[in-house]
Amino acid sequence: MNHWLLKTEPSTYSIDDLERDRRTRWTGVRNFLARNFMTDGMKPGDLALIYHSSAEPPGVAGLARISAAAAPDKTQFEPGDAFDPRATRATPVWFAVEVEFLERAPTFVPLAAIRAEKKLARMELLRKGSRLSISPVTPAQFRTLSKLAHFHQSP
Repeated sequence: MNHWLLKTEPSTYSIDDLERDRRTRWTGVRNFLARNFMTDGMKPGDLALIYHSSAEPPGVAGLARISAAAAPDKTQFEPGDAFDPRATRATPVWFAVEVEFLERAPTFVPLAAIRAEKKLARMELLRKGSRLSISPVTPAQFRTLSKLAHFHQSP
């Protein structure tokens, strides 16, 4: 099993939205490395930390599970911010996994607390200049964040 961190802006799609919807396709990702994580790395059953970015404060807000493998991201074909004129239904460019809500973080873990934890110093999230919306998390990092968040699910 792999572990992931999925960034989302709560004004666009928050842990509240995921809890309400129960499942969603993680659409709108427009970075090739993040896309490749979805197509080549993420598997159903993998666990993902839901991270609120562009929030005050940013931080880990919940826990989800990858519930279905990557499929073409429908937003690449629709007018709007995520539209990609290079994409066709026969040759899609962008993909999205399905994400299933597991639980909201009993204790929200702000970015400052993540930075303060020495065990998390090598996280992609903390790397200077990193803007990845999806990044892998090591099992040890996942356990540390799960303890900080007081998740009920066992890592």
